[in-house]
Amino acid sequence: MVKTWARCVGQYKRETLLAPLFVALEVIMDIIIPLLMAEMIDSGITGGSMPWILKMGIVLVLSCLFSLLFGILSGRFAARASAGFAKNLRKTMYYKIQGFSFSTIDKFSSTSLVTRLTTDVTNVQNAFQMVIRTCARAPLMIIFSVIMVFRINTQLAWVFAAVIPLLAVGLIIIMTKATPIFTRVFRLYDKLNTVVQENLRGVRVVKSYVREDHETGKFETVSGDIYGNSVRAEKILAFNSPLMQFCMYACTLLICWFGAQLIVGGSFTTGQLMSLLTYATQILISLMMLSMVFVMITMSRASASRISEVLNETGDMENKDGAAGELADSSIRFSNVDFGYRGREGKLCLRNVNLDIPAGQTVGIIGGTGSGKSSLVQLIPRLYDTASGKVEIGGIDVRDYNLQSLRDGVAMVLQKNELFSGTIKDNLRWGKKDAADEELETACRLAQADGFIRSFPDGYDTWVEQGGSNLSGGQKQRLCIARALLKKPKILILDDSTSAVDTKTDALIRAAFREELPDTTKIIIAQRVSSVQDADQIIVMDNGQISAAGTHEELLKTSPVYREVYESQHKGGLSHEAA
Repeated sequence: MVKTWARCVGQYKRETLLAPLFVALEVIMDIIIPLLMAEMIDSGITGGSMPWILKMGIVLVLSCLFSLLFGILSGRFAARASAGFAKNLRKTMYYKIQGFSFSTIDKFSSTSLVTRLTTDVTNVQNAFQMVIRTCARAPLMIIFSVIMVFRINTQLAWVFAAVIPLLAVGLIIIMTKATPIFTRVFRLYDKLNTVVQENLRGVRVVKSYVREDHETGKFETVSGDIYGNSVRAEKILAFNSPLMQFCMYACTLLICWFGAQLIVGGSFTTGQLMSLLTYATQILISLMMLSMVFVMITMSRASASRISEVLNETGDMENKDGAAGELADSSIRFSNVDFGYRGREGKLCLRNVNLDIPAGQTVGIIGGTGSGKSSLVQLIPRLYDTASGKVEIGGIDVRDYNLQSLRDGVAMVLQKNELFSGTIKDNLRWGKKDAADEELETACRLAQADGFIRSFPDGYDTWVEQGGSNLSGGQKQRLCIARALLKKPKILILDDSTSAVDTKTDALIRAAFREELPDTTKIIIAQRVSSVQDADQIIVMDNGQISAAGTHEELLKTSPVYREVYESQHKGGLSHEAA
């Protein structure tokens, strides 16, 4: 894990090393300045030597300027290093997430992954900057200042030896108490993001059902939990400041008290007392800075742990050595397949599924809600893996294919149509990034989308808003089908992808498939019997199992479930026509 985090520093190693280097130079200047001031007071002011005062004054000004310069450079390099580290960390996480299977994404949840990529990375970035700058400055300042204090007066130096352990114990207690609360807060941020995301995505449903108050209540509940836990954590961290102030003022008072006595006794000078007080202030300020680092590390520990969970996640869909490339053919076979979204640990939604689909065949799948239709087809491009049994394409287990080759050969239009902000052309070219305009138009004609696209003023250059919010459901479905067709797949899966189009358009799309894609295996999930009745075979799903399979005519005779669905829809259609 340390190697992974170190790799994220990447091309910013130079800045990461230069930042503490210039911090060290700044500390050296800050250590020299009190000595120069003491020398000016004792030899110049007390001795009444104006030339010496001017000489030491010039050296003092130069030292301050160098200290300022080194401080600016250290801040600049630390900022670049931390921002670069955060950029690389986000990139590493994002690439890692791209390789996650659906089951792994389900495990983390999309909102949690967003929080880890944003809030958690920002916390770690801030901690990283403080570590390479403040964590370099504070210990060096403390070490050098303590050395100088012991050189000036050993007796007074023991004041720090009494105060520093007290401060260290207090900081450890604060850190131990606050860390679990911050861990809980970040989990609540995940929950808050989920509430906000659901509300924004379902805003039309919220408004149509007048449920704004309900959604507001959910938001306020989670937001209140975050507030309560944050307040508790901040109350604990609030002890940090008074503890530091107590230690600082106690040291100052003790040094002044004992120092004044030594000056009266003639064994101590005013310049030495002043430099000692300056070093005392530097030590205590450095301790305060360290305490701030501890606070930031306390907050970022929870974030770092959550980021590590993502980076340490092992993929459950890795390519095997010598994995097969292009699909052998488009035949599909399910052999004794069981599947559950949590493997064998969860409830199985597919049980003992056996199915043969010859290459080039059109297969319809029908069944009630929750019968396992979508789960069945998602196993073909290996969006999920089976709990037991196997799925074969061209006689080869899908787990033995290279994932990219497998998914390049299978085009799938999911139930939920997802379009991205950009032009219609941009969205279509997800299917084939270098597709010519003629190819786009051909695919859209097959998907019955060319007509409505040309009705737009900008045609294929029409801008699509995020999620396709400026298009109707049927238009989005047809664009998604056209996008899938551009892949020229060996297997085409439509998961209830024509539910928002009228029956005439649905029939035209299916006719185009028959004529233009004769060698492509086509699997059509539908709620309407009319959408699948001319398929080569129809699969009837019921409670996670195949209850019947055959042609439309065969199923009307042999499958009560299919006949009941057909008659209910047919009678409904007749009644509607009569009305």
